[in-house]
Amino acid sequence: MARVLIVEDDRVIANAMATHLRRAGLAVEVVEDGERALKKLRFERPDIAIVDLMLPGIDGWRITEDLRSEGITIPIINVSARASEHDKVHALGIGGDDYLAKPFGMRELVARVEAALRRSGMGRPDGADRIEAPGLIIDPDLHMALLDGEDAGLTRTEFRLLSVLASEPGRALTRDQLQQRVWGTPYRHRDRTVDVCVRKLRAKLDRRSRSHTYIQTHYSVGYRFDPLPKPVAGHPA
Repeated sequence: MARVLIVEDDRVIANAMATHLRRAGLAVEVVEDGERALKKLRFERPDIAIVDLMLPGIDGWRITEDLRSEGITIPIINVSARASEHDKVHALGIGGDDYLAKPFGMRELVARVEAALRRSGMGRPDGADRIEAPGLIIDPDLHMALLDGEDAGLTRTEFRLLSVLASEPGRALTRDQLQQRVWGTPYRHRDRTVDVCVRKLRAKLDRRSRSHTYIQTHYSVGYRFDPLPKPVAGHPA
């Protein structure tokens, strides 16, 4: 069942959308403000988002721009009472996948959501997004990391952190980027959340692996996924 996040501060409209989408067999959640929406989109990764552009606080324009700048590719359908060509073009230009001008019919909304889900590859072949490295398989369908053929026993948060790092191999990601993508909250000075989770990942992967280390420290920047062979016993590193 595909998961839909509706970001809409008008409760009447939000309830109508949710009702029709649920009738179409979709799992629906509604939030009313941009800040909560960003946390859910970063942390929970629904299959599609319907985002009102004119929200209080963090608006739909900012939500769309932030997600795309962070490399999050969840399909976004923007909705708004603003129906000008300029607004539609701008919304699509910053990363929206579709645009519905209010008022719109609920049957059209359902059809647009279903079309966006098809384009996004819902029902993709098993293992299409699986990441493989020497001695390590990261399988999002099983939500499991296999180290030397055995379950590494990662928690959900550890798996998310590993997946984020491994999705950009060799690239150093800052603590702020990791905090945003894994926990959905901004990084604060002296916050050790990322470091503690990296330490736990290393204990379950790097120390147990017979041949490689996977999580490397990029000093003054953050961490990167970069499988490196362990030194052979009796030989210098």
